[in-house]
Parts: sequence; structure tokens; C-alpha cells
Amino acid sequence: MNSISPAQMEFWKANGYHIARGLFRAEDVAAIKQHFDAFAAAGRPVQGYWQPDLADTSDPLKRYPRVMHPHRWDGGFSMRYLLHPGVHDVLAALYGEEPIATQSMYYFKPPGARGQALHQDNFYLQVKPGTCIAAWTAIDPATPENGGLYVVPGTQDMEIVCPEQADPNESFVTHLVRAPKGKKAVPVELQPGDTLFFNGSLIHGSPPNRSKTLWRRSFICHYMPQSAQHIAKFYAPLFNFAGEVVVRAPAAEGGPCGTEFSAVEYGSSGKWH
Repeated sequence: MNSISPAQMEFWKANGYHIARGLFRAEDVAAIKQHFDAFAAAGRPVQGYWQPDLADTSDPLKRYPRVMHPHRWDGGFSMRYLLHPGVHDVLAALYGEEPIATQSMYYFKPPGARGQALHQDNFYLQVKPGTCIAAWTAIDPATPENGGLYVVPGTQDMEIVCPEQADPNESFVTHLVRAPKGKKAVPVELQPGDTLFFNGSLIHGSPPNRSKTLWRRSFICHYMPQSAQHIAKFYAPLFNFAGEVVVRAPAAEGGPCGTEFSAVEYGSSGKWH
């Protein structure tokens, strides 16, 4: 069990995030990397979940787009890690109650890939009451050079903000939420197997991968507290950690985690933060 110390809980309450170092074993990290690398190499699309463009060499994210909800269709492999016992124990401590699993994703982020502008996850998930928590597990080292995650500490108590438009040269999705006055984004450097947990209102994002050789693969899942009664319809079916389907009312709003720019929009200028 990966316990949360009193000092770590105080840090979570003050800053909105917690790092569980080495939560995933090296053999699990290797298995996840091998699973998705083999899947990407095959290049076979999964309708609605992964649609690579094998002909486009100008944008790395066209060849290696993010993988959505693999736990729904990859034969139970991703479900095993969505319902990881160590992730459960951290979430139960942070929430103070049982968590429910809502989403899994996998990002390849090859060299040259754009990042994801600063945003708040619960804008998309619409978990109510309460908020979602992300569990962001590094498969490769995640650093500022290769487009690692940045967070804006202390924004976890903010209201959900209506986004403005991001720069399509820096971000592959359209939404941007700026850090409020007096606060700034700081990098969170992770090693393979480290898991970053963060509150659904916490502003976070990542810059482009500016490395020439380093990938920044990550396995990312979202969760909600058992007491929450609503979530955006895009996340059903939901699961408890026994693997049983859980039903909650659909929220009126919400959507997938970030709308991607079209090819026409890709080419203007601005910043990811």
C-alpha cells in the first residue's frame, strides 16, 4: 500500500497535487510501453479511439495521436492498470472515500510533438459534487525538454474557468486557461513509474517536446469520488475497483479531454500557457 503521510496530505491540500514515486514497478512500465509501441507499430485504427494518419510525416501527432479509453477495447490490458491497487490506495487517501474509475488514455508524444495548453480537467469530466483526480504515470522520463507536465500550484480551489483559444503551433488542443495573477506554472519532473495525482481544478499542461530524440510516453487515468452523482456522458461506463460497472447521472455539459485543432487552424501563433 502506498500510504499518504500527514505532510504529503498537507502538501496536497495546499498545492493540489501529489507525486507517488515508483508507484508502478519497472516490469509494469516495460509491459505498458511494449503493449502500446506494438499497437502503434501495427498502425491499425480503432474507430472512435485511435485514428493514425500513416501518410502524414509533417506532424508527429498525426502518426502517433493519443489513445483514448484503451481499457474499453484492448482485451483487459489497460483495465488492469486503470484499476491498479496502488493507485486505488492513493486515491482513497486523497478522497477520503472509495474512488470510481472513469477514463484511461495513453500519450506517445514523440520528438517534435506539440504539447497541451494549460487547462482544468473537470471542465471536461464535469464531476459533481466534488471533482475528478488524474493519475498521470510516466512511462519515459518526463522533463521540460521532452514536454513534461507543468502545474500551477494552488489553483485547485479555483472555479472552473471558461477557456480561451490556445496557440495551434504549441498545443494540439484548442483550449487554454491562463494562470491567475501571482501564480505560475512549474515543471514536475518524473521518472518512469512515478505517478502524479492532481485535482480536477488544478491548472496544468505541457509544452511541445523539443527534444530531437526523446519520447515522453505516459499512461493517464481519471477518477471520481464514490459520492459524486454526475459526470459527462462521454465517460460511461464507469467502474469501481472490483471491476464492476457503476452508473451515475450524465452531466449536461462536458466532453472529451480537449478538442483537437483542425489542419486549417494549425499554423497561427501564440503560446501554450
